[in-house]
Amino acid sequence: MASIGIIDYGMGNLHSLSKAISRVSAEDRVEVTYDPDKLVRAEHLVLPGVGGAKHCMQELQRLELDAFVREAAGRVPILGVCLGMQIMLEHSDENGGADTLGLFEGTVEAFPEPGPQDEGADRIKVPHMGWNQVRHTREHPLLEGVSEDAWFYFVHSYRARPVHDADVLGVTHHGLDFASVLIKPNIFAVQFHPEKSQGAGMTLLANFVHWDGQA
Repeated sequence: MASIGIIDYGMGNLHSLSKAISRVSAEDRVEVTYDPDKLVRAEHLVLPGVGGAKHCMQELQRLELDAFVREAAGRVPILGVCLGMQIMLEHSDENGGADTLGLFEGTVEAFPEPGPQDEGADRIKVPHMGWNQVRHTREHPLLEGVSEDAWFYFVHSYRARPVHDADVLGVTHHGLDFASVLIKPNIFAVQFHPEKSQGAGMTLLANFVHWDGQA
């Protein structure tokens, strides 16, 4: 029987995420655990996350899961959700900065404040919280059945800035355009919460649990 491992390092909306994945993978076994001996047997992995990048990395390192995630991303499909997406880049500026997993080249930065030359410009509301649209940059099996400009639920104060445009599968506008979906072989990362995003989110999760990791 196939299995989906949700990586539990004490920072994530584990209950609602595991419940949502169980709904779209009735024939699969979903397990929430921090035990690498159990996670290594999973055929799909999910890296959730809420909170700050520095604390997140400290907990992953304490549990010796940082190296496990890097290794696992080379052999099985893995989904990063919210903070789980942000720590897949190389560095986050949040709370004084932290080096992160480096699965994508790029950084995580704060939404910019209007400069002196932008007098009268609206300030970007931070955190970016609530429903917003994701514009697809191209077709992909993970987006099958998800309409162009579908709405998803966001809660975050920092944005991903990947180096390579080819790594970006979805873009969202909040004062400016930012990367809200990242993709590589075996790696799928979303800034929003699919488990809170109703029909579009459930479709995306269903696509993930049946994804073979290829384009």
